[in-house]
Amino acid sequence: MRRLLPLTALLLAGCDLAPAYHRPGLPAPASLPAGGTYPAANAATAASDIAWQDFFVDPALRQVIGQGLANNRDLRVALANVQQARAQYRIQRADLLPTIGANAGATFAKAASAETLPGADRTSHIYQANAGFSAFEIDLFGRVRNLTKAALEQYLATEEGARATRITLIAEIASAYLTMGADQDQLRISQGTLESFKQSLDLTNAQFQHGVISELEVRQAQTNYEQARYDIAALQTQIARDQNALNLLVGTTVSQDLLPTGLSDRVFTLAELPAGISSDVLLRRPDVLQAEDQLKAQYANIGAARAAFFPQISLTALAGTLSSSLSGLFDRGSYTYQVAPAASQTIFDFGRNAANLRYAKASRDAALATYEKAIQTAFREVADALALRGTIDEQLRARTSRVEAAGTAYKLSDARYRSGVDPFLTSLDAQRTFYAAQQNLVQTRLDAAANLVELYRALGGGLRSK
Repeated sequence: MRRLLPLTALLLAGCDLAPAYHRPGLPAPASLPAGGTYPAANAATAASDIAWQDFFVDPALRQVIGQGLANNRDLRVALANVQQARAQYRIQRADLLPTIGANAGATFAKAASAETLPGADRTSHIYQANAGFSAFEIDLFGRVRNLTKAALEQYLATEEGARATRITLIAEIASAYLTMGADQDQLRISQGTLESFKQSLDLTNAQFQHGVISELEVRQAQTNYEQARYDIAALQTQIARDQNALNLLVGTTVSQDLLPTGLSDRVFTLAELPAGISSDVLLRRPDVLQAEDQLKAQYANIGAARAAFFPQISLTALAGTLSSSLSGLFDRGSYTYQVAPAASQTIFDFGRNAANLRYAKASRDAALATYEKAIQTAFREVADALALRGTIDEQLRARTSRVEAAGTAYKLSDARYRSGVDPFLTSLDAQRTFYAAQQNLVQTRLDAAANLVELYRALGGGLRSK
């Protein structure tokens, strides 16, 4: 029987009441969309394996992103949260081992002696030194181990959350940078168009003064001119806001020499990214990994809640010396020890443990739904980015052709108006159409550049650095 006791204790020490974790099935199509509206499948290197310094090829943009990674306050908060979670894990992990302490003391007692004359007394001296641990829980049913595992998974989830914040920050800085460049292009177009509208307004004013045209044509020309004036003022305000937004993301003031001056004359990113690959790539995204780590933590919490139904066994053990004289404290024969095992079992808790277990299971179910939603959201983000990627080149070609056609139409209508063939309204409409076509082309260029950044982010790019 005595030989069976150590074996029984060993078996109990390995008892784990947490349910076994198996990664849930992928709640999304097995492959990312390809063909038709979407770009053709491409088995190139995954976006998550492309360092952000390689994806963003513009030196100024790379420098701005680097400043953001060093100074952004949201990222600093995320990194501080990682440090907090790591410390919490280490605190919980310490419960797996006993806390060993040492103490020393002396006791002096004075008591009356019945063998001596009344009023006589005797003083005793006791000196002791001990080392050991107190109330260390022997984790037979895995309660402490599962709490430690839950703390570890929460720490890993926080770490993945910081990585997700990093990826998002890189994409947001790049998007803000590109938006500011597009607004600079829009401003130049509006300034150039204002000059053209001014010339038309001066011409109609002169013709009106000579009685060639009516005041209606003058007011129509003035309408275009005032609209361009408004656009310039609004764009100047927007560019200032763009810079403020960029400064906030970067965490410091971006120097003027690093700010974008436009989109049309610079290449900011790689021209293409892999597409049409397996949906399993989404499982590498930090936000998906974060949700999975949180799910694993809830599995461990179920094990801890189940262990609460069983007795808690603790052990106190002390070893030291005891002597009636300080000089003999460490003499031979002064050794003492104390071992005090204890066990406690809740008899009536009015449903507390059962409610805790139900809460742990409900938390697990919620974490599972959150994990599946994270994958579905990731799939939707990638699919949306691919949908635009598949048609953006055609959109750019159409917008470019429209600008060329509108510019030619404006020149022809203006020449026909000056020669008296067409009325001024035809030239005015052509001028407005050309202005709008130029603005639309800039917006489409921004959409194309921002789409590559979004696709890179959605596929998990931005995590690696050189």
